[in-house]
Amino acid sequence: MTQQDNLFATYQAKTQEFQFDDAVANVFSDMIKRSVPGYENIISMIGVFTQAHAKSDTFCYDLGCSLGASTLAILTNLPNKQCKVIGIDNSPAMTERCKKNLEILPNEYHYEIFCQDILETKLENASIVVLNFTLQFIAQEHRNNLLQRIYNALDPGGVLILSEKITFDDEGKNHLFTELHHAFKKSQGYSDMEISQKRTALENVLIPESAATHLQRLHDVGFKQTDLWFQCLNFASFFAIK
Repeated sequence: MTQQDNLFATYQAKTQEFQFDDAVANVFSDMIKRSVPGYENIISMIGVFTQAHAKSDTFCYDLGCSLGASTLAILTNLPNKQCKVIGIDNSPAMTERCKKNLEILPNEYHYEIFCQDILETKLENASIVVLNFTLQFIAQEHRNNLLQRIYNALDPGGVLILSEKITFDDEGKNHLFTELHHAFKKSQGYSDMEISQKRTALENVLIPESAATHLQRLHDVGFKQTDLWFQCLNFASFFAIK
């Protein structure tokens, strides 16, 4: 049963840095749906990308799998069951719950969930790679190398789906979309205090970049076909095909 996110509903004299611990894992499903506009559409479309690009006898990776929403979308949309899905997350609390969430699947689905750093994960023979709101938590100096490793691991025709919170070069636009996102969260039941305290907790943890930066980086590592396929306020998703 999904627990409601009220982690920041009580005033904190000193807001602690955000981390994916047990407390966050317990409410994460509610938190992300109420915090990321369009999140459920992105999860659904990961299934569509899987139907179009997954190939037999390859691996499909969900890097930063959290509770397994993207992992499940991949697994239940494979054109055949001859793919193995690998979910990776560095949070023990997340991977533990992810495994439990996937126990509903029949035995013919092939998957493994690992608790490890995605910067150290071996990637190979991939037809699908998902980074769903994960890269923004990786130190910027490591982002190019991670995407290069993903590109190298993908088979020709394989796809990377990259979803991120984004910024804008125009400060007026940045302010507008930040305020609209604030209004979205209020419409989902969060108070001004909750929104403010969570923003402070994430300030030095989640480092967003512009859409242009993401697209340029994808081009630089070798992807020839890239595009922004979804945007809702300051949240976006890109695809990159090898």
